Amino acid sequence: MRIARRLAPLGWLAFLSLPAAGSAAASASAEQPAITVFAAASLTNALQEVGDGFTKETSIPVRFSFAASSALARQIENGSPAEVFFSADLEWMDYLEKRGLIQPDSRHDVLGNRLVLIAPADSTIKLKVEPHFGLAAALGKQHLATGDPDSVPIGRYAREALTSLGVWDDVAARLVRADSVRSALAFVDRGEAALGIVYETDARIDKGVRVVDVFPANTHAPIVYPISLTKSAKSDAARFVAYVRGPAGDLVFKAYGFEPLH
Repeated sequence: MRIARRLAPLGWLAFLSLPAAGSAAASASAEQPAITVFAAASLTNALQEVGDGFTKETSIPVRFSFAASSALARQIENGSPAEVFFSADLEWMDYLEKRGLIQPDSRHDVLGNRLVLIAPADSTIKLKVEPHFGLAAALGKQHLATGDPDSVPIGRYAREALTSLGVWDDVAARLVRADSVRSALAFVDRGEAALGIVYETDARIDKGVRVVDVFPANTHAPIVYPISLTKSAKSDAARFVAYVRGPAGDLVFKAYGFEPLH
């Protein structure tokens, strides 16, 4: 079954009703409140696994809300009860820091990623990502899916890369402006977009798509995932951030294709 059919609704109103780590977490949840974590959609699979490990080790349950970093940052600004924010770019973490909504001393750059061009698994499109490459011709009358460049981190990286390569103006009118990277992934998985731009880690977990090529790192700003405690975070949340940044977290993130930065 393709991942596009397995994706759960995103956003803080759709918190997972069960804690992160099965029966151990269920038992723990009766004893203490869960840590509430708002995290970028691209972290979904890896961070849920990290949360399972944390709960098994500490008996502290974790509750996640996954969505675009932009949406989560605005929810925190509007008073949503997050204790940890794990963003897919620096800008949305900066946004909250400037508004005094995170604890600056707890902020750390945790992970790196790569930008890739994808197509449906059965597509025959072949392209090499280079200056003035034939992206528009490959699309024909079809669409290119990525995040909304005006707000969603993946879309910002994509627009920057395509502009650097001299092809943004050729394809901007055919862009599917998805509300998160996982939504963009789903458009390509279902064949509703001929091509998409997502993170390498997202492409790796969806058998319904294939990587056409990787964007050179010098075509866009470094993809950096920072983590921080919010102003309302309790002490257990700091333990979770430390676990994410520790050896156990590194092992999981590496397995999913992320690059630990510390």
